[in-house]
Amino acid sequence: MKRWIPFLKADPVVAVVRMSGSIAAGSRGQINDQSLAPVLERAFKRGKPTAVALSINSPGGSPVQSSLIGQRIRRLAEERNIPVYAFVEDVAASGGYWLAAAADQIWADESSIVGSIGVISAGFGAHEFIAKHGVERRVYTAGKSKSTLDPFRPEKPEDVARLKTILDDLHQNFIGHVKARRGDKLDMSQDLFTGEFWLARKAQDLGLIDGIGHLAPRMKEEYGDKVRFRRYEIRRSLFQRFGASIIEGSLDGLEERAAFAQFGL
Repeated sequence: MKRWIPFLKADPVVAVVRMSGSIAAGSRGQINDQSLAPVLERAFKRGKPTAVALSINSPGGSPVQSSLIGQRIRRLAEERNIPVYAFVEDVAASGGYWLAAAADQIWADESSIVGSIGVISAGFGAHEFIAKHGVERRVYTAGKSKSTLDPFRPEKPEDVARLKTILDDLHQNFIGHVKARRGDKLDMSQDLFTGEFWLARKAQDLGLIDGIGHLAPRMKEEYGDKVRFRRYEIRRSLFQRFGASIIEGSLDGLEERAAFAQFGL
């Protein structure tokens, strides 16, 4: 019969949190603060982990959801005094890089895509199409800006200017987050915030990541061969998994595939 010996030190444990997919509120995205909150809380608090590793594969998405998740990671890390490592799979771009930057160190595969520190708004204008088919658009508002950027009306210069101001402000928030997290590691001799993205080696040269490395061997190098991994991910019910297979063929699924496709994935 084995006896418990109190002075023996337990093997180190790394909690691994997987974040894969686009970032959007509710069911529109695979990653959002509502679904990740209980996962992150368990990862940081269960069994006093030695470190938390984030396994990230995301082309980005909602700046608000990215910020909420990033702030939650930092709060838990500071409250529990636990180091956080991010490991990039195919891509950590735009909001995906926002999440990675919440970690203390960022590691990636040589072929990982990193960056795209910018903000985008895209849509369609259908006013000529509906006019051609004899459809008349009727809109009544209280407030001159209530119908801003109506896709069924001709674009207004003042609406575009207003949107660009918002996008610029969001961009500055993103830049501030990256600068605060990466600090002196960044190579500020060139503009890193144009929305451009790079493979991992170049991203390392620019200070956007800390090195080339994979999760298990890197954590063993850091904490020894006896390190144990405790894995966490968003739990989905049978109904949610069935719904996800339907969504993949829907507009939301097409949008997610298009987000990955812009990086050649």
